[in-house]
Amino acid sequence: MTIDAAARARPRDWIGLGVLCLATLMVAFDTFVLLLAFPHLSAQLGADGVQQLWIADIYGFTLGGFLITMGSLGDRIGRRRLLLAGAACFGLAELASAWATSPGMLIAARALLGIAGAALAPSILGLIRSMFREPRQLGVAIGAWASCFTLGAIVGLLGGGVLLERYWWGSAFLLGVPLLVLLLVVGPMVLPEHRDPEAHQPDWPSSLLSLAAILTVVYGVKELARYGWRVVPLLAIGVGVASAVVFVRRQRQLPRPMLDLRLFRNRRFTVPLIALLLQSSLTGAVLLFITQHFQIVNGLSPWQAGLALAPGMLLSALFTPVAAVLAQRVRPAILIAAGETIVVVGLVLVMLTRFVPGPELLIVGFAVWAIGGTPLLAVGMAMIIGSAPAEGAGSASAMPQISNEMGNAVGVATVGSLGVAFYHAQVSGALPDSVPADVAQVAAQSIAGAVGAASQLPPELAAAVLGPAGQAFTASLALIAGVAAVGVVGIIGLFVSRLRAVRPVGQEAPATADEPARVSERAG
Repeated sequence: MTIDAAARARPRDWIGLGVLCLATLMVAFDTFVLLLAFPHLSAQLGADGVQQLWIADIYGFTLGGFLITMGSLGDRIGRRRLLLAGAACFGLAELASAWATSPGMLIAARALLGIAGAALAPSILGLIRSMFREPRQLGVAIGAWASCFTLGAIVGLLGGGVLLERYWWGSAFLLGVPLLVLLLVVGPMVLPEHRDPEAHQPDWPSSLLSLAAILTVVYGVKELARYGWRVVPLLAIGVGVASAVVFVRRQRQLPRPMLDLRLFRNRRFTVPLIALLLQSSLTGAVLLFITQHFQIVNGLSPWQAGLALAPGMLLSALFTPVAAVLAQRVRPAILIAAGETIVVVGLVLVMLTRFVPGPELLIVGFAVWAIGGTPLLAVGMAMIIGSAPAEGAGSASAMPQISNEMGNAVGVATVGSLGVAFYHAQVSGALPDSVPADVAQVAAQSIAGAVGAASQLPPELAAAVLGPAGQAFTASLALIAGVAAVGVVGIIGLFVSRLRAVRPVGQEAPATADEPARVSERAG
């Protein structure tokens, strides 16, 4: 295949990619420093249980809700302009978070942070799509972007831990401020401006519908996962589904829709999107259980638990660009299927921790599955972004982020709830009669409840609670890891059955603005 020289990226575009990676690192820092700072800020701000939940969740709610709107806005006003404005707002929200004096102030700051993050995510991917039009270079650029998010997670955990040990809790939120300043100074000089020349005025009804659909569904699913079947979460999900139906109907009627629904006819767009949703649903819940297992069952501190995850994150960062290069020689279905097979091996290792005490096997299992997940992340994301025409890449770039937010919520509500139910069943029948009934009831609800209840008991009785509770939690982790492994096998089947005819990256013509349906036919 002869590559059009005009489509190849210039040196300035690669420098621009480095600047976009700064924004990615900044977002990753915040995501992971909150995990470390959460106990400290909750205690010092006096946040009650409900306020703690909103501090943890409000960023994801507003991020997911505004992604489509911000992606479409970037197509209209210019992605560089939206990126820089979003970065400035992100920095202001970080400063407000660092010096928050009440739970309400911190919740408001993190809500603004989510809106700013929604402006950054599709702008970054949309600019990458505009700067790297040649498919092989686009794959390498997406791989570099994905690696930076993982590297940001590592630096966020380590750097945030150092700041928390030496300064007040808010200092952890300032970790990304130097990157922000560099982004705002260098970005206007090296990043190209790109917008859709045929974009119309913003469609506010569609924006409100997308916001209502995503916010209410994510909220409802998370509330069901926490409190079980209740009327309000079910009503929220109903409102979200109804809003989504109206949104889809409106997009079909508009001559220039906010989100081009024709993209979903393209298997190169839809199959990776579904796979990312399933992957985040399955492995996200398992990772949540692993972090609790490290701290509660294995007795690691939050800092040590972060270090235990660091090898897997580092290997993921190193192997993601490798996967992008391999995609130029190996068909995506084969490469991703091979990677997901490695994910299954990692999950099986996690299952075996039921028989092998200590955190070592969990560390190895997570590292193995982190390596295996890199082809889906790098190649799948490149397929999604590359399927959209460059002019409308902003709104299309929002979809993987929405898929991740929805996947995490659904995963906790389904796979996570299965683990909690199994834990409850195991503990309820394992505690001796000498344990008080009220303590047994609390211990059967969650492993954290068992630890809290045992702390009020004499040592011998506390051991009688913690022993069965730890064994039950390990068994529940093994169960959901097995469920996740079976689900990942489904992802393998999805790619092999639907995308086996897709050639390696760069060996077929890219999609054009008016060819989504025909690309779908060729992909099948």
